[in-house]
Amino acid sequence: MSLTDAERAALASDLLQTLPAVLSEEDEGVAEALRRDAELEINPAAGIEWKDIKQALGR
Repeated sequence: MSLTDAERAALASDLLQTLPAVLSEEDEGVAEALRRDAELEINPAAGIEWKDIKQALGR
């Protein structure tokens, strides 16, 4: 939550572009996202900064 509104919006947009057109709760991707979210709640240090991800991807 330390990102600005504009940075969070850009992150959300970038992430949404990587998803298939339709996801359902039965989708394994949703279950994986929920699992990872729970892990980050327990250990926030396990996360990777968005700027580091973009840098690794060459963006």
